Amino acid sequence: MKKVLEEDFSSFPLGPFPFDREHSAMGEYQFYPEKGYKGNWYDPICDWDYRGPSWLITSPRLDGKRAMEQMRVKEFGERKAVPCLRSGETDWENYSLECTLQPMTRRGYTGLLFRYTSSMMHYALYLVEDRIEVHLVVLTDRKVIASSPCKWSTEEENRVSIEAKGCDFSVSINGEHILSFSDTTHKRGCIALSATMPARFFSLGVSISDEDYASLISEREDEERARKEKEESLPKMKLLKKIDLKDYGAGRQIRFGHLTGTDELFFVICQNQKRVYKDRYPSISCITAVSTESGEVLWQIGESRDEEDVVELTTDLPIQIYDIDNDGIDEVITSFDFKLMILDGRDGSVRKSIPTPLLTAPEESVMGLEYGKYAFTRLNVDAIRIVNVSGNERPEDIMIKDRYSRYWIYNSSLEYMWEFSKYNTGHFPYDYDYDRDGKNEIFSCYNMVDHDGKLLWSLPIETDHTDEIIVGKFAPEGDEQLAIVSGWEGFMIVNFDGSVAHRVINGHGQRISCGNFLPDRDGYEICTTTYWQHNAIIYMHDSFGKELWHREMKCNGNIIAPVNWDGSGEDLILLNPDSKMGGLMDGKGRVVVSFPDDGHPTLCAEVIDLHGDRRDEIVVWDRKSLWIYTQDRECIKDER
Repeated sequence: MKKVLEEDFSSFPLGPFPFDREHSAMGEYQFYPEKGYKGNWYDPICDWDYRGPSWLITSPRLDGKRAMEQMRVKEFGERKAVPCLRSGETDWENYSLECTLQPMTRRGYTGLLFRYTSSMMHYALYLVEDRIEVHLVVLTDRKVIASSPCKWSTEEENRVSIEAKGCDFSVSINGEHILSFSDTTHKRGCIALSATMPARFFSLGVSISDEDYASLISEREDEERARKEKEESLPKMKLLKKIDLKDYGAGRQIRFGHLTGTDELFFVICQNQKRVYKDRYPSISCITAVSTESGEVLWQIGESRDEEDVVELTTDLPIQIYDIDNDGIDEVITSFDFKLMILDGRDGSVRKSIPTPLLTAPEESVMGLEYGKYAFTRLNVDAIRIVNVSGNERPEDIMIKDRYSRYWIYNSSLEYMWEFSKYNTGHFPYDYDYDRDGKNEIFSCYNMVDHDGKLLWSLPIETDHTDEIIVGKFAPEGDEQLAIVSGWEGFMIVNFDGSVAHRVINGHGQRISCGNFLPDRDGYEICTTTYWQHNAIIYMHDSFGKELWHREMKCNGNIIAPVNWDGSGEDLILLNPDSKMGGLMDGKGRVVVSFPDDGHPTLCAEVIDLHGDRRDEIVVWDRKSLWIYTQDRECIKDER
């Protein structure tokens, strides 16, 4: 037998297993890893209402033996994640798992997860009151598929053994065989500790037979050979330039545009200050325009701050770059000190300005209003989008919105047109000419709104909200459709008449992208990720929404933006900028382009074609510097 995992937690210092002390949304869009030693373990569960750590390394015995303790009091639910801590490799198939554990109460569930590919896909063995239960977990569906009476102790360690061989499984407690069962759902997977009440896990081992291990190694070598071949066919990352952000750096709030009307590309980066409650009411405090070519500051308004909290923002900021007056020079459209402004791209001077809307709607009607009261007389703008509800030849209208409840439309002269509110706006409404009348409608959260502000239809959903939206003709023979991720309301493909073509709840849907990720398949593939509760699961779907594969990543901050890296038309998937945990993944789930281990910033990443050669560059940055990566070889011909 080959021991592939052996753990007694003696390598861990006493104290909490690394966790996000703010339990924040930073990891939705930024690589924000928990700090500290994790060994071979990863906690895939996060929740905004958590306080403190889930897991604690302790030494509860006088002999100094270590234990990993689960500290939360939770319960099962269709849309509730159970605490777990995973280790091992998801390509394990046949193995023996043995663990000594001690529930600290007879209430709740304590046990082990096996054949685990994500916190939503696995088997679970739990000690429960006077018995053991085996659960089959498939997304939000959990059912007991085997159980047996069993004696176990809360005062002493219990030795739990699981044998997995093909579709047959055997369970023993303290050397006594308790039950056997068969199931074909989960073919492979790693292992995890799990409990819904405080419990201790002392030691754990996983063994694979010599024959199975040899087969596994051979399979891995074949897969690595194929991955390496793909990697060598692609350009590697080459550092194009570094820009010192001095004291004006910030987090994800960055925009790109041609501010001087020339080919020179600039980026605008915004710092903020937070007001009232956490970061629900951030206000722009400094805007800096910088050349991507020279790194020189073109202009700056406001006062910059060299402080870490300027990057610790989980909301949008109201700023866009766009040639709103069609004069060949991009303007900066922003909100600053309760004013909606159009700034001259060349020098940052104010070309037009109006006060933001007065807040007059009844407070009880406003979704997401902190403390149930208006904090200000006028709107603190959450986000801005350029739209085309007027039916112009090009978009020239401006949408502004509050955090969750309402949005307002203005024309390019900053004249009020109309506003809309129904339940929730979601984070970033999407405008498109859905009915082909020459004027764009706006899809916002679950609502399709006509160009004049009238509600056309709503999806029959009134909980959670839509985080991201894409529109396109995904299937080659199909019509254009909407694809959305809406938190615990799931991933949906929606027809333009409001009918739902596909829907699956596979975690808290957070991000979505579409690309030619698998060129050998017809149509475009859709990639989604999760965040809250069941964290960092990436799903690849076909053009109709059917899952092709999933991967539970071992870190947050996966952008999943499509990247045309070599000019061939095959899109890769940007994960995050870390040299070990990130890189560019292909449509089969293999990291085929890695970031160099050169000390580059890893907080934020963006994809943009800087050279106009069809290939994308990768921009990475943090508070102190911005680096740009390009390819180390010439562009190949797109043969599509």
